[in-house]
Amino acid sequence: MFFRMLKGALTRRKKRLLMVAFTMALGASMTTAILNVMLDVGDKVGQELRTYGANLTVVPRGASLVSELYGLAGAEGKAAAQKYLAEDDLPKMKMIFWAFNIVDFAPFLEMEAAVAGEPVTLTGTWFERHLDLPSGESTDTGMKSMRAWWDVEGTWPTDERGAMAGVELAKKLGLKVGDAVEVGGGRASLTVTGVFHSGGPEDERLFVSLGLVQTLSGRPGAVSRVDVSALTTPENDLARRAARDPDSLSRKEWDTWYCTAYISSIAYQIEEVVAGSRAKPVLQVADSEGEILRKTQLLMLLLTVLSLTCAALAISSLVTAGVMERSAEIGLLKAIGATGTDVFLLLQAEILLASAAGGTAGYFTGLGFAQVVGQTVFGSAIAVKTLVIPITALLVLTVTLLGGVPAMRALLTLRPAEVLHGRT
Repeated sequence: MFFRMLKGALTRRKKRLLMVAFTMALGASMTTAILNVMLDVGDKVGQELRTYGANLTVVPRGASLVSELYGLAGAEGKAAAQKYLAEDDLPKMKMIFWAFNIVDFAPFLEMEAAVAGEPVTLTGTWFERHLDLPSGESTDTGMKSMRAWWDVEGTWPTDERGAMAGVELAKKLGLKVGDAVEVGGGRASLTVTGVFHSGGPEDERLFVSLGLVQTLSGRPGAVSRVDVSALTTPENDLARRAARDPDSLSRKEWDTWYCTAYISSIAYQIEEVVAGSRAKPVLQVADSEGEILRKTQLLMLLLTVLSLTCAALAISSLVTAGVMERSAEIGLLKAIGATGTDVFLLLQAEILLASAAGGTAGYFTGLGFAQVVGQTVFGSAIAVKTLVIPITALLVLTVTLLGGVPAMRALLTLRPAEVLHGRT
């Protein structure tokens, strides 16, 4: 009998139940889209921030400690600054535990040189470099990908005869794309392939190939600094304690820290493979990433709560109106022996079936919305998280039950005699 009545209710009240299903579909689609984006947003935000610069700087250990702790600027400080990293050690950074989190890196070596008769800071780097790793894998890295946000007129150099001039230096020396320049008193002749604007001190420098600066300075294979762009997990108390002193951690804490992509963990592993190095987080970038990620996730949670609240209110209104319309039917059911629990189960079954249909349609619609957000905001697809399925199902059930509470309270107050005699 119960199922016959349920079937009859579903066929007779299609419009109202379709409205319930449509309302739940909207709430479920918004929830699905937001949760999928939220669970995938960490990597997306990290990738976006990586396009705006490095979050790790690798320097020679001796030079960094002396200059930072004692601030030496005289002969002793200059001698300390003459420490270098080995260029051959740099590919090892792509062989650490978090190798795939290291998106890009570029080495630098600077020297003062005469360019067009003027003293200029000459900066050697990799513009584009293909590396074959000992593991059998390969990677492409360099300044071109790490400084993709630079405003470049012309093109990036493709060989050792090319150079990139900062916009301020180009104004000072009257350089433009295609000009030939003599570097180091005529020791090298280069062509300016591009003029860039970075908005920083780089605008006053001339960027050339790393090998050229190594040759001109007499330091073959030497590197003074490496900028590293890595995808990281926001720091917590464990990461901060490890950054101060890894030896203070217990074995379990150390394993957790080492196997989590904290910026301090990645820095520690880089120091393990690059001889004589110290990897220093660029705190402004690292902190900004964590803060932006937390605020983005909080915003998405608030939007999820608001969308589900709206869905619950809409369902409550629809169900309450339905109960009032069916007061005579409900009164008759009670008059012939149905209990309040029987009527409650019947109405709740109707709502749950409509909500389940709407929630299922909303889930798949939400997956489409998530991809639209991913392509529009991040330029890439959003990974489908299976964890969202049980979460969405639980939320649909909760919203349905909560939305029906006011209607069920109205149902319990209905008295058959009053309803059937028209005194409702």
